[in-house]
Amino acid sequence: MNVALAYKDLKASRPVLSHIGLGVTAHHGELSLRAAGIPAEAWPVIDGYHLWSKLAARPDISHVVTFAPYLDTPFTERMVRHFSHVRFAVTCHSNVGFLQADRHAVKLVRESFRLQQQVANFNIAGNSLKFCEWAAEAYGGDCVFLPNLYHLERDDCPRRPIYHEGTLRLGIFGATRVQKNIMSAAAAALVIARQTAAEHTEIWVSSDREEGGQGVMASVREMLSSLDRIRLVAAGWHGWREFRQLVGRMHLLLQPSYTESFNMVTADGIAEGVASVVSSAIDWVPKYWQACADTVLDIARVGRQLLRDPDAAPDGYRALQHYHRAGLEAWRSYLGSRGARTPACRVATPGDAPPAQETATPPPSRA
Repeated sequence: MNVALAYKDLKASRPVLSHIGLGVTAHHGELSLRAAGIPAEAWPVIDGYHLWSKLAARPDISHVVTFAPYLDTPFTERMVRHFSHVRFAVTCHSNVGFLQADRHAVKLVRESFRLQQQVANFNIAGNSLKFCEWAAEAYGGDCVFLPNLYHLERDDCPRRPIYHEGTLRLGIFGATRVQKNIMSAAAAALVIARQTAAEHTEIWVSSDREEGGQGVMASVREMLSSLDRIRLVAAGWHGWREFRQLVGRMHLLLQPSYTESFNMVTADGIAEGVASVVSSAIDWVPKYWQACADTVLDIARVGRQLLRDPDAAPDGYRALQHYHRAGLEAWRSYLGSRGARTPACRVATPGDAPPAQETATPPPSRA
C-alpha cells in the first residue's frame, strides 16, 4: 500500500498565495498516515496531466485521494480506467452549504456518483459525515467518509496563561467568505473587549484573500472605526508554520461559521493551546465552545467564558485527539477494503502519458 494525497497547487497560478489550506490538509494527512504505519505522500499537482505523469512514474502507488473535486469528469474517467491498478477517490472538502459558492464543484460531485457506478476503482468521498450522508441519500450511492487528519506533535496541550490584563488579542482567521460569518465574529469581539474592560484590544483578521466575500471587510472596518482602545489588524496571508506562530499569540479565536466540514484554524489554535468560539457546524470541539452563529451576544458570552477558563484549551486538545483517532479508523477502513479492478483496462507502466491529443487542451481544473 502506498497512498498519494493529491491537491491543487495554487502557487503555480497564484504565486502570492503562500498558505494553501488543502496543501496543509494533505501535509497533515501524510504525517498522520505515516505515523499510523501507512506509507503516504502529499502531492501538489498543477492539473490532471501533472497527476497523470506522476502516476506513470510511480507504479508503486496503490491509492490516490484527490483533495477537492478539481478535475473534469471525462478526464478523471480516462485516468481511472488507464491506471486500473490504482484505487481513486475524490474528496469533497465542504459541507453542502459551502458548495453554493462553487457551481463547478457541485457539477463534479454529481457526475462523480455516475462515474462511481461505472468504474470499479473510483469512489466519491467527503471529509464531513453530514455531507456524505446527504450525498448518499440524494444521489443513491455510497459516499466514503475520509475526514481531515490533524497530526499533533505532542501528547499534551501547551499551557498558556489565561488573559488577565494588558492587550487582548482576538483572532478571526480564514479566507473572506460570507459563510465564515466574519461580521458576527468581529461584532462579538467588540462586545468581549468592552465586557472584559481590556486596556487595549487587537482584533486580528486574515487579509488579501477574498473569496466571494467582497464587501465583508469594508463593513467590519466601518464597525470598528474610530473606537478607543480597539485596533483592527490585517494579518496578511502566511505559510502554515508562520500562521501557527501567529495563532499562538492570540488569547482567543472566533470561528462562528454558518457551515463547515472541519475548520483547520480551530485545530491550529488547539495545537497552540488557544481555544475558539465556534458554531454548531464545527461539532467535534467541546460542546461548551459552541455558540449560536446568528446571535452575536451568544458568541460573545461563550468567548468571555473561554477566556477565563484554564481547562478550555486542554479540553479542546482532547477533543481533537479523539476526532483524529476516529478519523484514522475511517481511513484504515477505506484503505483496507478491497476494490475491484476494471477488467478492460491495462496496468500502466513507467513512462506512460496521456494521449497526445488530450495534452493539447487540458480540461479546466478548479481548486
